[in-house]
Amino acid sequence: MSTAATATASNDDESRRPVDASLSETRTPAAAPGAGGSARDTTPGTIGTPLTPHATRALLLGSGELGKEVTIELQRLGIETVAVDRYANAPAHQVAHRAHVIDMQDPAALRSVLETERPDLIIPEIEAIATSVLAEIEAEQPWPVRVVPTARATVLTMDREGIRRLAAETLGLPTSPYRFVDSVEELRVAVGELGLPAVIKPVMSSSGHGQSVLRAFDDVDAAWDAAQTGSRGHAAEGHAVRCIVEGFVDFDDEITQLTVRHAGGTTFLDPVHHLQVDGDYAESWQMPHSAPSSMPSSMSRSVGGTIPMSRSASDTETLPHSEGHAENRPCHEEGSGLSEAIVTKARDVARRITDALGGWGLFGVELFVKGDEVIFSEVSPRPHDTGLVTLVSQDLSEFALHARAVLGLPVAEPERFPGAAASVPVKVAGSGVPVFHHVNAALAAAPTAQLRLFGKPRVDGERRVAVALARGANVDEARARAHAIADALQVELC
Repeated sequence: MSTAATATASNDDESRRPVDASLSETRTPAAAPGAGGSARDTTPGTIGTPLTPHATRALLLGSGELGKEVTIELQRLGIETVAVDRYANAPAHQVAHRAHVIDMQDPAALRSVLETERPDLIIPEIEAIATSVLAEIEAEQPWPVRVVPTARATVLTMDREGIRRLAAETLGLPTSPYRFVDSVEELRVAVGELGLPAVIKPVMSSSGHGQSVLRAFDDVDAAWDAAQTGSRGHAAEGHAVRCIVEGFVDFDDEITQLTVRHAGGTTFLDPVHHLQVDGDYAESWQMPHSAPSSMPSSMSRSVGGTIPMSRSASDTETLPHSEGHAENRPCHEEGSGLSEAIVTKARDVARRITDALGGWGLFGVELFVKGDEVIFSEVSPRPHDTGLVTLVSQDLSEFALHARAVLGLPVAEPERFPGAAASVPVKVAGSGVPVFHHVNAALAAAPTAQLRLFGKPRVDGERRVAVALARGANVDEARARAHAIADALQVELC
């Protein structure tokens, strides 16, 4: 079932009215040059006007906070935007020209909304999608349409087996040791071979669902059960959910190498360092551009308190939101940063995996750094949550760069603002509708303060609802400022 979103017809609050959903049916679909009856000009660099027969249309599959920023950047370039998600009033629904609410894992429902909208670009923003439909649409070309970055890349990166075999076995990139298992018995064998601790993940899951760190053989059964229930979708009747088991990587640093493939080549952003607490992304930062190897020295705060040098944990630890192996990590010590050699290796790994995937757009390549080694972990063919820091660190954010790239427009290396930059997500647990208090105090808490309130319509459980952003002369100062902003903000669930 689809629902038309309410959009703003003008800047006057009294003139708010629903956009006519029939526009999606009456607009002349995009067509190849010379196709009869089409008003669409497909000349490279040409963009039509939204809500007219000339419009260039992009449809986002996934409408969370990252999709919202992508939608805003596309609209700045004159693109007609359609936001799709499984729940109503998702963040990108609130800013798109139109919105649909469907089960994106239902192939029939997904195909129906694509055929109704007939977009020029299909932009997946989450993993929980019936990717087979995207591959079929791209191959059939029932109308001229492009999947971002490509349907093949989307399919591979939604499936850990596909992307791991591509990275390790086809490209020969360094990865953690791994095994694929289809039963609890195979899991026991794999853990025996890889040793403890080990990490188990369903081959198809998102945001860390179904992941566990195994620390003892006694809890293999519990970890297997968590993987089976946390997988995206369901296994065929009588079959288990396939999982990947990885040897634990005791890394020195964890980074995201944001990489933009575009019509003019490949552009790399400064590495984004990030910290995880209890298996979830807790903050990210970028060094001053003039000193890429410098690292924070004394800053050790995290969301909710200090980051212990070590902590006790149950033998099997569920990681509900994290894609990596990290736990609570100690603060970095000065001098433990990235050397030019490491940055070069990180970009080489990122280039090789993104070239193999192909297409245009921004990729978040997750990497572990251990000594002088750079180890491939994951890749997302879309803006990355740790890259929210680019909203305050540079003139063109990861979202603006993604929009330019997918449209085939020029992408130059962004200009960094002076100093370092940091982001701290604001999370809330419970049930209800978020109401934000002391926004004024949060924005006055530190120089360069910025906030993004995501507009999530409801919280049930624990969700990120905002992000605090700041710059500073160095990483310590930027992180301290971002934490001060986050600490000043209060969220009530009503």
